[in-house]
Amino acid sequence: MAARRLPIKPAVFVLCLLPLAYLGWQAGTDALGANPIEAINRRLGDWALRFLLIGLAVTPLRKAFGWAELARYRRMLGLFAFFYAVLHVTSYVVLDQFFAWGEIWADIVKRKYITFGMVALLLLVPLAATSTNAMIRRLGGLRWRRLHKLVYPAAAIACLHFFLMVKADIREPLVYASILAVLLGYRLALARGWNRLWAPARQPMR
Repeated sequence: MAARRLPIKPAVFVLCLLPLAYLGWQAGTDALGANPIEAINRRLGDWALRFLLIGLAVTPLRKAFGWAELARYRRMLGLFAFFYAVLHVTSYVVLDQFFAWGEIWADIVKRKYITFGMVALLLLVPLAATSTNAMIRRLGGLRWRRLHKLVYPAAAIACLHFFLMVKADIREPLVYASILAVLLGYRLALARGWNRLWAPARQPMR
């Protein structure tokens, strides 16, 4: 069984890189439209948020459908969320602002969506830094789990960042926010034991 599992993780890793590879192909073929820098920045941010939500969906899917195998990929998905978030910010700093740190700081202070975006990234930094088995052992399981609950406000702030960024059509950020609300609501239901309301009643032993 262990041998059959070996190819799965590399395959998931490659799948997680496909959005970046496709974006690179679009950039190389001038397929990003009239404003390629904005397109690159936007799509990297989209994938950072998507991977955040996909990572948060692992536990609900595992518990709801008994897919215990999904737990093996949760850490990888979280790291890819951080990876795309770093690329998202890097594209803003390098491609959009050309390392103009004064302008960048002014944007962070003035533009609320950039402020919230930076806050979301900062919340993800300690999660990425403590993602190794060695850090789990050093922190202890309980402290590590408490620290990694920062992913919840990080995802919420990322959704707010997206909502404030769009100028007119807010349907897409509302979709992401709704998905996050469902995922967090499910976790709240589990924490309070509400899932027992729908659990099938046990038959008395005879």
